[in-house]
Amino acid sequence: MIRKILFSPLWSVLVLGILAYIQVINPAFIESLRLRYFDTLIVSQQPVENNVYTVNIDEAALKQYGQWPWPRGDYADLIIDLYNRGAGLVVFNVLMAETDRAGEDVILADTMTQFPVILNMLGAEENKNEAINPGATIINSDFMDLIPSVPGVIANVSDIEYSAVGSGIVDTFPEIDGVTRRLPLIIESQGTLYPGVTMEVLRVIAGDPSFQIKLNEFGVDKLRIPQFGPIQTDEAGRVWIDWSQTNNSYSVTNLPDDFAGGIVFVGPTAAGIGQPVATAAGSVFPHEIHATVLGTVFNQSNIERPGWAAQAELLGFIVAGILIILIARWTYVGIVVFVVAIGIGVFGSIYSFNNYNYLIDGTTFSAFLILVGLTRYIVKFVDEFLQKNAIKKQFAGYASPTVVKLLQENPDLIKKGTKKEVSIVFSDLRGFTPLGESFGDDVGGLTKIMNGYMDAITEPVLDADGMIIKYIGDASMHIHNAPIDDDDHARTAVQCGLDMLKAVEKFNEDIIIPQGRPAVGMGAGINTGLGYLGEMGSTKRHSYDVLGDAVSTAARVESKCKEYGCLLLVGEATYEATKDDFFYLKVDDLQVKGKSVGLGIYTVLDNTKPVWRTAQKKHEQMHEAYRNQEFDDAIEICKLIYTSFDHQMEKYYDMWIERCEYMKTQDLPESWDGIFIAQTK
Repeated sequence: MIRKILFSPLWSVLVLGILAYIQVINPAFIESLRLRYFDTLIVSQQPVENNVYTVNIDEAALKQYGQWPWPRGDYADLIIDLYNRGAGLVVFNVLMAETDRAGEDVILADTMTQFPVILNMLGAEENKNEAINPGATIINSDFMDLIPSVPGVIANVSDIEYSAVGSGIVDTFPEIDGVTRRLPLIIESQGTLYPGVTMEVLRVIAGDPSFQIKLNEFGVDKLRIPQFGPIQTDEAGRVWIDWSQTNNSYSVTNLPDDFAGGIVFVGPTAAGIGQPVATAAGSVFPHEIHATVLGTVFNQSNIERPGWAAQAELLGFIVAGILIILIARWTYVGIVVFVVAIGIGVFGSIYSFNNYNYLIDGTTFSAFLILVGLTRYIVKFVDEFLQKNAIKKQFAGYASPTVVKLLQENPDLIKKGTKKEVSIVFSDLRGFTPLGESFGDDVGGLTKIMNGYMDAITEPVLDADGMIIKYIGDASMHIHNAPIDDDDHARTAVQCGLDMLKAVEKFNEDIIIPQGRPAVGMGAGINTGLGYLGEMGSTKRHSYDVLGDAVSTAARVESKCKEYGCLLLVGEATYEATKDDFFYLKVDDLQVKGKSVGLGIYTVLDNTKPVWRTAQKKHEQMHEAYRNQEFDDAIEICKLIYTSFDHQMEKYYDMWIERCEYMKTQDLPESWDGIFIAQTK
């Protein structure tokens, strides 16, 4: 019962349940793994070039223009220069929250009234300066708390702020692992909606005075600039940054001749004045991020993590996990399904992104599925390994290495019952009593000799790939054609019986006689027929066994060896299958105890000699005379061939003469068929 629990498939079901629960609660490490996978999908795309530019205030610019921050008249000169070089719109990502110490705010403000510039604002703990705000049309404003929020906003000084055509918040909102992947287009602060820089650029380009937003209980339902149209965001008003949207980057000191009407983002990148942000594409400066987001939105890249994705991933994982657990019973089919399911998870997510811009998590699905599959197969393989070891331990002394290996590879050969034709061999020691008496109280010595005898008769069985079913005291039982197939099992069984007799002779020569012990012999009975094979016994103690009428008949045949004075007897079915392979003499037509019909019994002799054929014909004539109730003739023939067959049949002929004398005293009907009815087993 404990083994059943330890190696139950329910462990993999439990793992499946735990992992499904983890997927539902979505802990930080799982979300981080998922986001890193999305990074890989996004950054692996082919680059798309946009009419967007970044101009960097870098180390070369500081070297040329002097200490930072520059007088704002220099900013004004830079803005004029950019427009003279064909800029369509300048986005100036330098926050100017304090009055210029050089007193040049007026110069910059005047320049901005002639050349349109979008400035930036920054989220902070408190408000500072008054920010311009284009305003927004809000539907269902009760749900504004679902939008990314900052406590306050730091704006530029008023003269500069109100000279700009627009101003947007430039805050980035990192994910749980500190990496910025999504950027909000709108931000809430103290009940007011502010546009992000990208949103403000789109509004200014479209020439709209404001933007429109519709909220619901999940967050942003729709976001649009009337002249530009709807903008695809998630429920928090964020867009995934599409890093395939590229832009041309220049130093302030090395500007192109013509920006061709492009949008120009200006921002600091020099060490100490510009702080890069961690993104999926590496460390990127804020104005570069906003330039990429502008390309993302303007080209409607619309990378999306659908609302149904998490539920679909969970359901797909559970279905695939259950399928793998069920199919794992067929090892190779299960492995194929396992690999295919993981492939569908990974390549399906890649296909969804490449064709629909859907971010579907293939890594968590695949990793969790691998854990379920490994649990199922580890439990299965450990169970099978222990089964194979148990089989090896159980059958190592009862079957040949070939059979043991076969059973290890396919335990079902013994675990599952089967019905097939087999040849059954029973053997019994002859001469145990005098052998035992020769040892007196030396039980250890007798045990050692008996073990040697069992080794001797077992070796031919194993060599013939037979299966020892059991040892019963000084007797044994084995079969052929199970569990390993043997199309010629009847012949194998008879030859094995002869080899066992030779093994006993050698055992006597090598061990018994040199020790001065009385020689032993062996009698064996063989029968062929249907057997029911498999593990049998109680739940606590069981073994591989065979049942059936053919088995009990083989036992009855073996029990008659001593009575007939023969060493090896075979039943009629075995004889019919092998009569052309061995030298047989018919022994009797016997109705054994418990049977209602007669059974032909034969003995097989080894080392055949040509002269035996003549004696064999006389032997057959003897049986014909017996069946014809010509008992005196039968007796005479017995005496005639008494010493034939190298004296091997003398005990039999003694018994048969005695039988004939007895039958002469019986009042037999004319229809008597010669079948002798045994009174004992």
